[in-house]
Amino acid sequence: MLFFQKRTEGALPPAPTSDLEQLKARIASQELPFHAREAAKRELERLEKTDQSVAEYGVGLAYLDFLLGLPWVVATPDRLNLAEAEAVLARRHQGLGQIKDRVLEYLASRALRNVADFHVLVVDDEDIARANLEHVLRKEGYRVRGAANGLEALEEVRRWEFDLIVTDLKMDKMDGLELLAAARQVSPATRVMLVTGFATVDTAVAAMRQGAVYYLAKPVNLDELRSTVARLAGEKAAPTAFRSPVLCFSGPPGTGKTSVGQAIAEALGRKFHRISLAGLRDEAELRGHRRTYVGALPGRVLQSISRLGVRNPVFMLDEIDKIGKDFRGDPAAVFLEMLDPEQNGQFVDNYLEVPFDLSQVLFIATANDVRELSGPLLDRLEVVPFAGYSAGEKVGIAASHLLPRQLREHGLTHPYPVVTPQAIRAVVDGYTREAGVRNLDRELGRICRKLAKLRLEGTTPPGGQAVPAGGADATVVDEALIPALLGPKRFIREAAGSTPRVGVATGLVYADYGGEIIFVEAIRMKGTGQLLLTGSLGEVLRESAQTALSLVRSRAGELGLDPDLFATQDVHVHIPAGSIPKEGSSAGLTLALALISLFTDKALRPDVAMTGEITLTGYVLPVGGIREKVLAAARAGARQVILPEGNRTDALALAGTDGPELETLFVRTVFEALPLALVGD
Repeated sequence: MLFFQKRTEGALPPAPTSDLEQLKARIASQELPFHAREAAKRELERLEKTDQSVAEYGVGLAYLDFLLGLPWVVATPDRLNLAEAEAVLARRHQGLGQIKDRVLEYLASRALRNVADFHVLVVDDEDIARANLEHVLRKEGYRVRGAANGLEALEEVRRWEFDLIVTDLKMDKMDGLELLAAARQVSPATRVMLVTGFATVDTAVAAMRQGAVYYLAKPVNLDELRSTVARLAGEKAAPTAFRSPVLCFSGPPGTGKTSVGQAIAEALGRKFHRISLAGLRDEAELRGHRRTYVGALPGRVLQSISRLGVRNPVFMLDEIDKIGKDFRGDPAAVFLEMLDPEQNGQFVDNYLEVPFDLSQVLFIATANDVRELSGPLLDRLEVVPFAGYSAGEKVGIAASHLLPRQLREHGLTHPYPVVTPQAIRAVVDGYTREAGVRNLDRELGRICRKLAKLRLEGTTPPGGQAVPAGGADATVVDEALIPALLGPKRFIREAAGSTPRVGVATGLVYADYGGEIIFVEAIRMKGTGQLLLTGSLGEVLRESAQTALSLVRSRAGELGLDPDLFATQDVHVHIPAGSIPKEGSSAGLTLALALISLFTDKALRPDVAMTGEITLTGYVLPVGGIREKVLAAARAGARQVILPEGNRTDALALAGTDGPELETLFVRTVFEALPLALVGD
């Protein structure tokens, strides 16, 4: 708990003239925690004994100026109107329901904790006495409930949290002292006032020893009761400091992690600050330098708080997974204290050397891959995954947010060009291949630059048309006009455009930057039964391929194959893009179907994508990253997706986000997937 000293009332002192007098006046006038005030006084006493010509004098002045400039008690009141906060989030971002719900849950918790009502429980076995006390306290504006005996009161305490219990001492079943002891065990923060007609010194001492805050004799003096309860309500301890959550937005680039942090700050009504951590290598950048060094500075966190002027901003720790590490220390280790709700209330900067409370700061970290974070640091973060956007979501984001901004930035406002949703969809499908919308934003910018040039030249795009809008002609950009503005398509829908081939299966994997499709190719040749694996495959993928081959060999009879066939042929499995390392446990089903297709000479449908790990007995196990993988299948033009039965719940949450043409199928074993993926089966 922080203790503050307030200046005394009185005549204003004369205006200070020297630096030390000004600092002394600031120390006397500012509301500071006790430890900060004592540190400032000690430093000021040292400066008064120091020659002004030495370097230490200037260092001390700078230290005191920084200490007194920190917002020790200044905080921005949170905007606790849920409807208004929800409107801000909806206006700034489309979709992202999970993230918005998490922010609104946080606001709801803050709103409930800030309720200022004072709750009183009146306990007396005399109905008239109890009713009179309830009536008096309700007239004073308190929330009052009653109980006829100690046992009934204890049940109320278990159901409600009361600020004060006013109880009679002598009651049947459970007296006031027994209720006092039991209530303190259930609700330690609840205060208890005893009222009795048999007041003695011994009972008063016993009550006070057990934790009673006041002792009243019957008949009750109502004025004394009112004043005592009013004093207790005024002394009501502030609720325990609400520990702000430490959120970590994890996902591919361009999915809106940083901008969502800004929207959260706007929704809360707090100040926002972003610190880029990419490439940070020096621990002192965060924790500060000790004042024994020349040119010592505070850490970037306290510097930012000092500039913002409030102790509860929203801090965006951007790219926390890109922090470096060398002989100067491990900067990520600083966050073990800074982000721990149990420790950051007493964060000590090396420069300040005085604890500063960071528990009210809302820290939001961003990372592309949380696997790069250490285990202890990850344990302190509440990871909120940002999945990629579906094509429909990208079209909506572009129409509502990206395109209007690009048109304004390029001066295309008198009138606005008309860009059809079909044109935006053509850009999404043919010119971008990403989980986020950053490249989509760039392509829309290219279109706007082309249109700006044509407008200045007074010409229309090749094949374009104009329609009247606001008294002027507005260019209409439709799907047919996109190639004239952006050139030929740079991406094709691989799965939809391929032909069925024997031994080639379409798989789905999760990479650092979202979901992707892969083509697993398998061929056989005369040999001695060896398995060759190429494509920069990791150890887990190699084991999955070996498991898939063993499964096919063990079920040769069911597949109509000669068991001796495997001893006379080698199998070569390749995943293209060999320069890119590949690792993971979700390609087992794809490998198994590619091998079955190879040995049975039956082609696989290229528009059926699949994911899932397999066991040696043929069961398909659930995997992660389902949303990203399904979105990747939709981008590639797949018509169906085969998923493990264990991922049915994950897939059902995506219903309707990727268009009706994408059908989701669920299997428990490899052999259930065969008729779904093989051509003609």
